[in-house]
Amino acid sequence: MTKKQKNYQVLARKYRPQKFSEMVGQPVLIQTLTNAIKNNKIAHSFILTGIRGIGKTTTARLIAKSLNCVGKDGKGSETIDPCGVCDHCVSIKNSTDQDVIEFDAASHTGVGDIRDIIETINYAPVSAKYKVYIIDEVHMLSNSAFNALLKTLEEPPEHVKFIFATTEIRKVPITILSRCQRFDLRRLSFDEIKQNLANIGKQEGYEVEEGALSLIAVNSEGSARDSLSLLDRAFSHNNHNKILSEKTVFDMLGLAGKNNIYDLFEGLLKGDVEVVLKKFDEIYSVSVDTKAILQDLLEVNHNVTLVKTVKSFIKNSHLPNEQAKRIEDLASKISLGSLTKIWQMLLRGIDDLRVAPNQKNAMEMLLVKICYGSKLPELEQIINRINNCKDNSKNSLVDSVLNNFKGANIIDKQNN
Repeated sequence: MTKKQKNYQVLARKYRPQKFSEMVGQPVLIQTLTNAIKNNKIAHSFILTGIRGIGKTTTARLIAKSLNCVGKDGKGSETIDPCGVCDHCVSIKNSTDQDVIEFDAASHTGVGDIRDIIETINYAPVSAKYKVYIIDEVHMLSNSAFNALLKTLEEPPEHVKFIFATTEIRKVPITILSRCQRFDLRRLSFDEIKQNLANIGKQEGYEVEEGALSLIAVNSEGSARDSLSLLDRAFSHNNHNKILSEKTVFDMLGLAGKNNIYDLFEGLLKGDVEVVLKKFDEIYSVSVDTKAILQDLLEVNHNVTLVKTVKSFIKNSHLPNEQAKRIEDLASKISLGSLTKIWQMLLRGIDDLRVAPNQKNAMEMLLVKICYGSKLPELEQIINRINNCKDNSKNSLVDSVLNNFKGANIIDKQNN
């Protein structure tokens, strides 16, 4: 292995922001911290929350840098624009600063771990101005650990700052939240991610097609780290060819296989059991599990429903053209009532898969049930047929319809 290969750094780490000005999005957080530092009104504890890969740990390190940076001449103080070259900036970047303690609550959940922190906070920093404790995944701490932290968090020594990060803010006790300055880091927008990817691609010496950028931006779901991981993967998939095409990313993401899901969904609309089961076998042979197939069907159902109800959905969805056309085609073949009916049956299928001894069999039975249910007439059609019947045949027609709906498990057998 060559030295170059050994020292390769993934894009998510290589392009991790080292200053607040380099962060993508999060204007509220940046403005608040800028004002706090300028006016010397810095909170003693912060809590950062948001989805994975949005910049919580990066922000925590940037706050630590801002508080402890001493500038190139060693005479500076708190700043929103850390120099990046002083001893503290460099050691915090490398996670080696003795006064910035990073603590993973996912693997240190007990009260004993928190007591270790409490016992050390009264000692002055080794060389920095502030001793900063960064506790990642703080929601993983036990109740006892949270309780042990309360008093210290309310009145910490002047040289101590706490920064918490979590993806599950609702699991953090309100007693902790009330003692912290909270920042909700939002998902990055499609345009923000796309622009960031374009800039990084250019810096790496790649020409990335517009369509390729769009596909990665959509599939990163608002996460900066996920988008860079996908871009990294795309470069490798393309054998580091300096031109990254839309087709390359399309194939890498497995979106070509998405057509099979659309075919399966269309088969369900037609109620063609033989075609549906054959298509399901094809997808199952290359799929991770049946739950993933079910989730894909729910996603298609959701998108088709939005096409029928929100005129601007396709325009704002940033879906690939091929998928957008397919969704619009499916929407033209089904009523809104049938979509909601299929949605309910798919949701019930999640519970069925959870308890089924054989998930493949359970999925096949679910698909058969949906095929059967998709052939049933809409309520409006039933009412019209009943109203158009003569009185002596209405009762028999009503009984026949109810039996059909019971057979499809769409209505409760107890409620006639």
